[in-house]
Parts: sequence; structure tokens; C-alpha cells
Amino acid sequence: MTPWKRVHRGPPVRTGAAETVVSDRDGAPVGRRIALGLLGLGALGVVTGTRAQDLALRVLAPLQNRDPTGLLSLLPVGNTFRFYSVTASAPVRDEASYRLHVSGLVERPLELTVADLRAMPQVEVVRDFQCVTGWRVPQVAWSGVRVSVLLEAVGVQEAGTALRLTSFDGTYTESLTLEQARSADCIVALRMLGADVTHDHGGPVRLYVAPMYGYKSLKWLEGIEVTAQVQPGYWEQRGYDVDGFVGSSNGREIDERT
Repeated sequence: MTPWKRVHRGPPVRTGAAETVVSDRDGAPVGRRIALGLLGLGALGVVTGTRAQDLALRVLAPLQNRDPTGLLSLLPVGNTFRFYSVTASAPVRDEASYRLHVSGLVERPLELTVADLRAMPQVEVVRDFQCVTGWRVPQVAWSGVRVSVLLEAVGVQEAGTALRLTSFDGTYTESLTLEQARSADCIVALRMLGADVTHDHGGPVRLYVAPMYGYKSLKWLEGIEVTAQVQPGYWEQRGYDVDGFVGSSNGREIDERT
């Protein structure tokens, strides 16, 4: 197997003053004592197991969404997912209202429902999920439709060389080259960990790019646009690598294609 070659350069770490407050989903301030108490809850989860971790995450999810310090995203809550959003909140799409648009430099643009995606050939990818900040969830089972299948269905024009991916949160964008998008472990994910992808995990439909850091696996996927060149996404415009392959900067060997 040929290794994916690019190694990530770490992004700047967000910091904040000791008196900075975070807000809950309704905008009410949460003081430093509460934030420190939540730190203790996260640490307790590591010691006592998954039940306490789950409790910590349920408490932290709405707070992380408006945490200007970056502190809550670094809580030691073990090998489990954290909640991230680049907006104050992400709108909810249920299966009835959800649509995935595949457009751009293609011969046959598509608008797909969740049912349409489920009717396509499904694949399962079991790989670690690695965040660029350092945490990792090992051996996550994902399933969905290979992006290559969608690209074949729409017919990529000769001028197309890359994808621009958009989220229905209205802000989050990502990019891939066609070569990256056509890899066997790049999928439009409908399920993870044996269940439908939840809203907090980016559902009902999200991207999963196994060899890359988590920021490349765009949540709340709404659009796949074939473009003439790579257009750096939300995080790349803020200093992250455009080719965000998992690498030795986080103590790992470079991942390989499956």
C-alpha cells in the first residue's frame, strides 16, 4: 500500500485569560468556577470509566459550542468524541428535510435524500478518528457511500480537479483533490458506531476521510461541488494544512490508503 505523504503542521493553539467566561447555548455566562468544576468532571470520567465520561460530554457539548478559550476542548474525557461547531449553533435537518447537492463541473447534477443515499452501495470503514488537537477515538466503525460512487454518477467534467464541500451550518467548508476524494476510505457517512450519525456528530449525513485529521471530515454535509482547483476550506484559511493527513506531529506513523 502506498502511504499518504503529507505531514500536518500543527495549528496555533487557542488560549484565553484566566477570567474569561464561556457561555451556554442560550448565551448565559458560565463562570470560571463552573468551568473548573467541569474540568474535574472530565478528569473523573477518565478515572471511573465511560459512564462518567458520557455524563461529562452531555454537560460539555452545549458549552464547547461557545467556548472562546479552547479550554473545554482539551478536557481529559478519554477516547471519545468531543463536540465542535464553527458557528454559534448548527441548524437541524431531519431525514425528511435533508438534501445533498452534487454539482459544479459535472454532467448530471444530483439532489439526493437520505433514502437515495441508503439505496446506493454501502461500505464500512473501521479506522481511528484523529483530531488535530491530539485526541483520538480508536477503531470507529463508519458506513455510507463512497464519494467516488457519487462522482461516477454525476460524471466529472475534464476541467474538474477538486471538490469544495459545504455544510448546512452556512459557514463550515472543506476541500479535497479528486484523487483524495476517490480513495476507497473517503465516504459520505450515514452511520457510525452501529447507529445513524447523530446531529452532534454531524448528521444526518457527514463526510469521513479516514487518512486525514478530523477537520477534513466535514460535518452536516450539504454540498459536494466539483471545482477547477482546490479552494481552501474554513480551517485552511486559518492556518491548517490543506492536505491534512494524519502524521507524526501527533506521535503517529503516517496512515496508509486502505
